Amino acid sequence: MPRGRPTRSQIRQNVVEILYYLEKGYGYQISKIYLAIFPKVTQRSIYYHLKRGVLTKEIEVQKIAQEKGDFSWGPDVEKTYYTLGKLAKPKGDTRVKEFLKK
Repeated sequence: MPRGRPTRSQIRQNVVEILYYLEKGYGYQISKIYLAIFPKVTQRSIYYHLKRGVLTKEIEVQKIAQEKGDFSWGPDVEKTYYTLGKLAKPKGDTRVKEFLKK
């Protein structure tokens, strides 16, 4: 067994499952879906695993978009859209499929 932390994570696998059915999504959207289906984790943890998934090629950045709106922090926001990467291995979790059908 190699030393150090294992490269796989249940949180990241759950994010991959969400992206499998969503096809593309941004961080806050993925976080809201995650918290509705799976055990509670912090939003910071979701964003960490999105970034880590990009490094492990399980998740890819599709585009980074600037969107205008009336937000508490200002008039615009930067959204990073994610899709499945080459090394993603979704299992087809039915909980995610049923939730997204609603």
